[in-house]
Amino acid sequence: MKKKMWSVLALLVFVAWASAAAAEEVVIGYSGPLSGPAAEYAQDNVNGIDLAIREINDAGGILLKGKKYTFRLHKLDDRAGMAEAVANARKFLKQDKTPVIFNSSATTIGALLKINEIPGSEFLVVGYSSVHTFHTPGSKLLINPTPDYLSYMEMAADVAWKQGYRNGAMVVTLGAYGDAWRKNFRLVWEKKGGRILADCPINYYTETDFTAQLISALVTRPDFLLIGGPSATTALAVEQARSMGFKGGFVLIDQARMDYIAGVLKNMTLMEGTIGIANIADLPLPATPDFARKYRELYKKEATWESALNYITMHIIAQAMTLAGTGSDPYAIRAAVGKALPVLGDRYPSELFRIDENGVISSPGVIQSVANGKFSPVYYTLSFPKTRAEFLKYKKMSKTKDPENCLWMPLP
Repeated sequence: MKKKMWSVLALLVFVAWASAAAAEEVVIGYSGPLSGPAAEYAQDNVNGIDLAIREINDAGGILLKGKKYTFRLHKLDDRAGMAEAVANARKFLKQDKTPVIFNSSATTIGALLKINEIPGSEFLVVGYSSVHTFHTPGSKLLINPTPDYLSYMEMAADVAWKQGYRNGAMVVTLGAYGDAWRKNFRLVWEKKGGRILADCPINYYTETDFTAQLISALVTRPDFLLIGGPSATTALAVEQARSMGFKGGFVLIDQARMDYIAGVLKNMTLMEGTIGIANIADLPLPATPDFARKYRELYKKEATWESALNYITMHIIAQAMTLAGTGSDPYAIRAAVGKALPVLGDRYPSELFRIDENGVISSPGVIQSVANGKFSPVYYTLSFPKTRAEFLKYKKMSKTKDPENCLWMPLP
């Protein structure tokens, strides 16, 4: 009997020890607008990180200096507020010693970059924002996997011009991100020879009635409206413009997602003539369909760019930690990111090629339009190569199934 008791105790001690060993983990933080009009957008970011963490953990985690680690995601709502984002970051550091914090709002990314290099409280920011000029100069602890919104702007303007649009009006969200879009799209469009007839901004994060702004824009009789903010409220702007009799096209800023808007409206005729960021499921890459299927099965919704790029970036971070041999030193993790690149479309839903000294990861820009109630093929555009020879190098590296639609559009 005593022998049995000692055997049971030994087993319990072993189980407790094994559990403690298996409990070694790295906590990844996410701060974003998980409530309010942008909640769907934030949740897509979270889902992408979550899916990658599930896959990494299911595969046994990562090995750091002979010890296995798994990942845990800790998410907090900041309601797109700078003070809230900073408070969340400090909470992550105090509770979890978090080495990496994801954030998905241009304004709050900027707030985090003011505190993430304080000695003893450093953390790596994964900033999901296409407005690179707000964040990149001098940032030593930043990763940004999003193409520059200026490349989207140039592509969208090019497609709009080819569709015969000449006169536009703008009903775009307020805030630093929307202001940058309005200012720079006007410059791009007027450089082509087009005209912007009205500029009627509104806060897409707090408003759902766009009547006054749309009336002011539509009275100028534009060929198209530049609109956008979070996808949910952008869908309302499309619906309200059509209800007012607008027959022209829409150019969407890059935060607004066409597939999400189509799902809300449930009527593709309302989106006729729309130009925007391509749907992730339509990308001409071998791994994209499987990612879209897994995402749909797990989260009961369609995959988005937010989910795809955050998913890929989380995988890159895990690889960088392995290469650096640490899950706690943000500087070492950041330094190893370049060694984890490129990641290509035979294994991932999009492609990330290289990282520059400011933490921007080069990736394709992708544009689609709606014609005759259907989405067009994807324009798969590389804007980061400086020369045609460099473009051809990355085009050959890419796993795109439609190389004829892989275009070079260097930024001015």
